[in-house]
Amino acid sequence: MNGSLKSFVQLGLALLLALSAGILVYQWMQAKAASGRQTVRTAPLVVAARELPAGARLSADMLRVQNYPETMMPTQRYATVAEVEGRILASAMSANEPLTPSRIAGEAAAGGISAVITHGKRAMAVKGNKVMGLAGLIRPGNMVDVLVTLPQGDNNSKTMTKVVLENVPVLAAGSQMTTEKDEAAQHADIYTLELTPQESEKVALASTQGTLHFALRNAADTETVLTEGADARTALASYRVQRAPRGLRGAGNTVEIITGGTRSQVTF
Repeated sequence: MNGSLKSFVQLGLALLLALSAGILVYQWMQAKAASGRQTVRTAPLVVAARELPAGARLSADMLRVQNYPETMMPTQRYATVAEVEGRILASAMSANEPLTPSRIAGEAAAGGISAVITHGKRAMAVKGNKVMGLAGLIRPGNMVDVLVTLPQGDNNSKTMTKVVLENVPVLAAGSQMTTEKDEAAQHADIYTLELTPQESEKVALASTQGTLHFALRNAADTETVLTEGADARTALASYRVQRAPRGLRGAGNTVEIITGGTRSQVTF
């Protein structure tokens, strides 16, 4: 075998060994990757197909079924749309949000505002106007303080304004239970509030005997503020200059008067 042929044989053997080594390395890497991968198990879950308002009666076009990883699955869930079709939504939902039993009103719920009232609370309507509704800026879902101006005194000659309720949810403005984000401000003639039975009594008295006012508050501000109320005297005393207290009497000069054998003192 000449030198040229011997070189070709050695080169061929080297290539064959390199190819074999490459195949072995590739197979080893594939096996390692397969062992490191875990199969993700999924299960069907009913989610909202779009944004849904509270009080809506659920239909097939509002929902869809999506496969969710079992590790992320809610404890309570629905797997088919048929399980919830016709039920009433107790709270608003965002698109693609999983539907759980806590979001659905009871079987007897008839829909509308009755389905969204918190257990133990009542929905009560009060007459509104542009001023009371902040020219339409008070929307469903806002939190307000309720103030009342009531006559006082034996002959109702005086009035007082007082905060009687704080942090009250507005369930509806007019007939609207939800407000679109880009919807223009509109005032309502009626506002529906969520109240306890005791709070309902206060509002009923205030609305029949006096005048109601709303004060819009930040939803994150839940602090209770105690007030004394305001009448004409306290209102007019606002920003008044404080007068210096008067000095005590008897701090003047004393003069002794002698009349014959009698002495007396006079203080000025």
